[in-house]
Amino acid sequence: MLNDYLKDLPLIAILRGVKPDEIEAVGDALFEAGFRVIEIPLNSPEPLASIEKLSNKLGEAALVGAGTVLQPEQVGQVADAGGRIIVSPNAKASVIEATVRAGLASAPGVATPTEGFAALDAGAHALKLFPAEAMGPKVVKAWRAVVPPDVPLMPVGGINPDNMGEFVAAGATGFGLGSALYKAGMDADTVAENARAFASAWQHVAAQF
Repeated sequence: MLNDYLKDLPLIAILRGVKPDEIEAVGDALFEAGFRVIEIPLNSPEPLASIEKLSNKLGEAALVGAGTVLQPEQVGQVADAGGRIIVSPNAKASVIEATVRAGLASAPGVATPTEGFAALDAGAHALKLFPAEAMGPKVVKAWRAVVPPDVPLMPVGGINPDNMGEFVAAGATGFGLGSALYKAGMDADTVAENARAFASAWQHVAAQF
């Protein structure tokens, strides 16, 4: 499921701090730019309300879900709100297993191969390499040498349109995009501009590999 939504534009939008009354306009801006995976962190204001509103609006055309999911019971809450992807900053097996049981996509955060393979054993569908700015492309290259080629490696943290190429050259499949794409309080027009810049940068990078 996750790979289908990442096929054309493998960028996950992270909307930390978005509010329910902003989510539809921001979501529309991202969708128009080509984004098909949107993460609303649970430490945002009323995150479940935002997930429900955007899931209802975009339906199956996009994969909407939650980030910063730390406990297995939160997985059910996200699913009840219509969320279909669970992202975490860590690789907690119980969260991954709950996600898989619920039929949702799992993208846990990992920082070492030991964590990564444990996450895959628990059923993870993609690995969020976090924090990417501390790992760098050399680490991604080392990971790609041992991680199965069909497993998406998604660096998150410090990614911008200018540094995506070096990560892709090292083996990154795509990226999670946070404050360089969206910051709390940012209006939809600014989000649209940022989203178009990232989408354009990705197309340029993808054409080289």
